[in-house]
Amino acid sequence: MNIKILQLIEGARKAQGLTVIIDVFRAYSLEAYLLAKGAEKIIPVADVELAYKLKKENPAFILAGERHGKILPGFDIGNSPSQISSLDPKGKTVVHTTSAGTQGISNAINASEILGGSLVNAKATAKYIKESGAKNVSLVCMGLEALRPTEEDTLCAEYIKSLIENTGLDIKSEAEKLKFTSGAKFFDDTQKDVFPKDDFFLCTDIDRFDFVLKLKKEKGTLPCIVKEKL
Repeated sequence: MNIKILQLIEGARKAQGLTVIIDVFRAYSLEAYLLAKGAEKIIPVADVELAYKLKKENPAFILAGERHGKILPGFDIGNSPSQISSLDPKGKTVVHTTSAGTQGISNAINASEILGGSLVNAKATAKYIKESGAKNVSLVCMGLEALRPTEEDTLCAEYIKSLIENTGLDIKSEAEKLKFTSGAKFFDDTQKDVFPKDDFFLCTDIDRFDFVLKLKKEKGTLPCIVKEKL
């Protein structure tokens, strides 16, 4: 199995084979929590205007997303796992657009299969990859607004790779260090409205979920992320 760790939009465009688009803070962590709470499916879109259009055509859809970390006008929730504590997404469709994670899916044009990845389901993702028998695997780290690499996404890719190859990585210790690097914003009181502290702990709750986020494509419909248990 050939495993490549790639970065940002360029990495998504280069990705081949079974591809994992990684966004720990916070896109694919949020999607995992939404699906765990019973959301039927999530439609990831790169374009904000498309998200608004889908909501207008389907008022029952939940709009989730951000730009520069901030919830978009008229959206039901932002990109924050802690914001869904009072949300009931059971049986509903969520339309999700973000600065990084959903952009990765849109740009992974050469991938044969796409998963969404984060620390909360990394072990399940690694197991899926191992059992798939894929020859080529691309782990794409989307970073901060898809503009620069971040420690949490690269760590997630390295962790998934280590699980597939059965090499050691002290993930809990490494995740703790994120408080002082890319995760520091969650502990900055001046940013608490956009990056609540609880999000850090929800996004670094390693291997909380035993399912993968799988992009499903059906003719005549937009691709959507669904929960697939192993």
